[in-house]
Amino acid sequence: MTPFRPLPRSRPACGAALAALLAVVTAVPAAAERAAPTLNFYGVTGLIDMPSGEMQRDAELALSVAGFGAITRTTLTFQIAPWMQGSFRYSGLAGLILGGFGRGDVYYDRSFDLRIRLLREGRWQPSLTVGLQDFIGTGTFSGEYIAATKHLTPRIKVTAGLGWGRFGTVNPLFSTGTRPGPSDPTGGTVNFGQWFRGPAALFGGIEWQPTDRLGFKAEYSSDAYRLETSPRQGLFARRSSLNFGAEYEPTPGIRLGAYWLYGDRFGVAAHVALNPKERAGGAFLYGPAPQPVALRPARAAAPRAWDEAWAAGPAPAAGLRGPLAEALAAEGLVLEALAVGPARAELRIRNPRFDAAAQAVGRAARAMARVLPASVETFDIVPVEGNLPAARVTIRRSDLEALEFAPDAAAALRARVAFSDAAGPLPPGAMRGEGLYPRFAWSLGPYVNTALFDPDNPWRADFGLRLSGRFDIAPGVVVSGSVIKKLIGNLDTATRASDSVLPRVRSEANLYNRADPVVETLTAAWYARPAENLYSRITAGYLERMFGGVSAELLWKPVGSRLALGAEINYARQRAFDGGLGFRDYGIVTGHLSAYYAFDNGYHAQLDVGRYLAGDYGATLSLDREFANGWRVGAFATLTDVPFSRFGEGSFDKGIRLTIPLNAIAGRPTRSATGALIRPVQRDGGARLSVDGRLYEAVRGAHGPALDASWGRVWR
Repeated sequence: MTPFRPLPRSRPACGAALAALLAVVTAVPAAAERAAPTLNFYGVTGLIDMPSGEMQRDAELALSVAGFGAITRTTLTFQIAPWMQGSFRYSGLAGLILGGFGRGDVYYDRSFDLRIRLLREGRWQPSLTVGLQDFIGTGTFSGEYIAATKHLTPRIKVTAGLGWGRFGTVNPLFSTGTRPGPSDPTGGTVNFGQWFRGPAALFGGIEWQPTDRLGFKAEYSSDAYRLETSPRQGLFARRSSLNFGAEYEPTPGIRLGAYWLYGDRFGVAAHVALNPKERAGGAFLYGPAPQPVALRPARAAAPRAWDEAWAAGPAPAAGLRGPLAEALAAEGLVLEALAVGPARAELRIRNPRFDAAAQAVGRAARAMARVLPASVETFDIVPVEGNLPAARVTIRRSDLEALEFAPDAAAALRARVAFSDAAGPLPPGAMRGEGLYPRFAWSLGPYVNTALFDPDNPWRADFGLRLSGRFDIAPGVVVSGSVIKKLIGNLDTATRASDSVLPRVRSEANLYNRADPVVETLTAAWYARPAENLYSRITAGYLERMFGGVSAELLWKPVGSRLALGAEINYARQRAFDGGLGFRDYGIVTGHLSAYYAFDNGYHAQLDVGRYLAGDYGATLSLDREFANGWRVGAFATLTDVPFSRFGEGSFDKGIRLTIPLNAIAGRPTRSATGALIRPVQRDGGARLSVDGRLYEAVRGAHGPALDASWGRVWR
């Protein structure tokens, strides 16, 4: 490693002042209640253009748009954990002459940031954060830093930091060797060789928030903007290292700012933030309250009510199925099957309403208590998810009656409830719900398809109508499909030709987008439980917009286990561009072995290893964080045996995904959600077949870990 090498420059007076200020500040006791951290021009926790040593609240999700002069930045930032923050940024530089872009063009750049907190602010110590900016990308904005922030008072705080890369270009103090250029000019690779290399310079500033809504900032920037201010570029003139700004929060979660930057330009920024961890949004906030538990009369007072003679007939469920189905329907649930004995009943339910299986179980248990004879003491409730019976939740009726109004009633009931596997045939005498098989249902609603980050036009979208149909032939046997018709949009205007050297399984998406109308999917699927802890699926037909074929999947998932293992094999054939039922010549066998694990605090990890659509072999690692109200934020990355140079722009497949529940928008309980996939660029390497109804996501919500996580809603 190259040793530190002092640079032949004098230490700036403002840098010395910042260092001295930090030394004083670390001795100032921290206040109990401090002003909330704010975001900077890069959309990360910081001052104006410089980062700070703080972190946002755990799970904070923020979208920032900022700009000055010819520079605009749009950033999505997520507080992954209390000590880790990640960001994706899309920047535009109008008139930058770089990489084939001319004076009249806008150069767009994608970048990722990662920040890790090393120290939490305490009585004497500052909050200390180390950060990597643009560590996966072209390196246009790359820089590393160590920043410390300390409160002088609850509403005044100071920051001092040391930066490399872009943050080390003004009056550097020393150098840690020669800083290499990006390892891959196409972007997408992790530039390990740049980290904390090259000249290092001081930055810092002060922030004062006199009220919860109003804030003022001043900073000393260590970014010389050498590229943007060079004589060839001339995007603005950097006349000063001092920046000043004022920010206002008109309503919680929205913060607006105006700034005077580098002695040359005014800038503005807008930040919209929400916290899915704290945000209301569960289905329990909407719709009618649950019915109270119906109490049975005492056996001694009404012995006939407890008589088991009613169960002696050949079909005891026949007279109870209708009333119980009505009681369930009032709660938004569907009776899938019912088996009743003198002391025990098994009820299988579909849950189209509640986004937590525990809430559906609680509503079903109370419906059973209102309808079933008093002698039935044990309730086995089986949620049917994705056409498959998942966990069996066993509840004693006497516990329902005794614990409804007990202190900490949910925990008390959970201590007496058992979860088990629901594989196997229905019990003798079971009756299916009426009108379920065969059954046809259809819907007509809006759709939106997007294509982001094309350098010619980074924001493209189509809006239209989607006609969907579903035919349930028998339990686990489903035929379904959808057709879309565009009403307005510009996806068909993309003309950039694919330059891929791999089979073009995804890079010709623009050719598919020209068709209208389009048969999206048309499939037949069979779901089954071949054995305890095992789930299976076979799907055939037009699986997705670009491929049809046959897909088979087997999942091992014990009810109480956090771990699941799966295997999938597919034969896929590429569909014609015209949106109809024809095929092209390309066909391939793909498949993956998968491992899933549910960690604490809503974290879910998935590892898929196998063969992808372009014939490449590799693995995809996904990490998601899911919240009790249905929000979900995640990221994934795929590395295969395709070299970065053959992959092309972006170097490897990666992306960010969001799932947003629609409870608050609908104003009623619903399991519907909308999602967004932010994929910086999609090429042909690492492309996986898209198949509806994959098993793990279908069943895990009704298994032990998910039931435990949402069990607090069992009485709601």
